[in-house]
Amino acid sequence: MPQYATPQSAGMDLRADTAEPITLRPLQRHLFPTGLYIALPAGCEAQVRPRSGLALKHGITVLNTPGTIDADYRGEIGVVLVNLSDEEFTVNPGERIAQMVIARHEQAELIPVEMLDETERGAGGYGHTGVN
Repeated sequence: MPQYATPQSAGMDLRADTAEPITLRPLQRHLFPTGLYIALPAGCEAQVRPRSGLALKHGITVLNTPGTIDADYRGEIGVVLVNLSDEEFTVNPGERIAQMVIARHEQAELIPVEMLDETERGAGGYGHTGVN
């Protein structure tokens, strides 16, 4: 079962549910099973996120971060890990590979319009506020 590492952790640890170690070569990706199946209430999602220690120390991250698990999904939770380092990395059975955060969400009703209201920011995108 996933567990929270500390009383105030936002994410619970997910573990690799493999029979044998799996080695990721540099830039290789692999879908790791977790052995975990969940049923979330409507209005909630589970987000699969990287573990900061694996990212910093070994260059291992979750490729589709955050991975979203919808409330109506009933299959096994899988974690897509990628090795962004220049060295091989071995994931052992039962090793903590990611974390899962449960979050509430809203579904929006989209309404077509001819024009949007004006704001101070307008269409300013990436880097529009300068460097600081």
